[in-house]
Amino acid sequence: MDVDLVLIPVTVTDNKNRIVTSLQKENFLLSEGGEPQHIQYFSAEDAPISVGVLLDLSGSMTNKIDTAREALGEFFKNANPEDDYFVVTFANRPELLAGTTQSIENIQSKLALAVPHGNTALLDAIYVGLSRLRNARYKRRALLIISDGGDNHSRYDAKEIKKLVQEADVEIYAIGIFDSIFKTYEEWTGKRLLTEISEETGGRTVTVDDLGKLPEIAATISRELRNQYVLGYRPKTSGRDGQWRKIKVQLTRSINDAAMQIYYRRGYQAPAE
Repeated sequence: MDVDLVLIPVTVTDNKNRIVTSLQKENFLLSEGGEPQHIQYFSAEDAPISVGVLLDLSGSMTNKIDTAREALGEFFKNANPEDDYFVVTFANRPELLAGTTQSIENIQSKLALAVPHGNTALLDAIYVGLSRLRNARYKRRALLIISDGGDNHSRYDAKEIKKLVQEADVEIYAIGIFDSIFKTYEEWTGKRLLTEISEETGGRTVTVDDLGKLPEIAATISRELRNQYVLGYRPKTSGRDGQWRKIKVQLTRSINDAAMQIYYRRGYQAPAE
């Protein structure tokens, strides 16, 4: 493995939120710390990915769990057959529901028996998900979070998790099931927390106020993970100092459309000696 090659998954959508899949290597500009970098590796193939699913099973999910199960079914249905998964549920604490050796059918049968209860240890669940992905089968790794509220029962705090997210090479997508009017302070902070964490990694948070839209949103995220560009480069400024390196990805002027949206992780933690 080339440890000096930095890989950046990039998703591009148009003004109707449709995935753009027709771009080439020369359509991208990439810089680190303000210095242009040469893109040495480019891929637009549907490569397998390791995915951890974090499902909220707190008491407030009681009337939403059936739709959440349906959404995960759509997520799996639209995935690459070679992807590998694990599922962590969380209420008072995170628990591994299914590991990577189990089939999607087995995962879904276990989800059918899951019963919502208790509080919401969201941050602890993210910690567990990131930990399990350290030894994932594939280099491309992602977390999908489905939750309807903020954290109110974790041992880890937001600052600790944000630091771990910065250090991990993991895309985080979240589906936040929120009412149009937040009922609690935790719900309001939960939306903000999920947005900050996911956007830092190149993923995003989609807010749902209509349960009926949940399955299609999960399917869209699954297709998005399958239709990413991967840009690879070796930093011109080498050095294993453990510092945070800021990344910027842009489209070239020839195709730069103000309506296009680019999603990518904003930086990475350089390795330390």
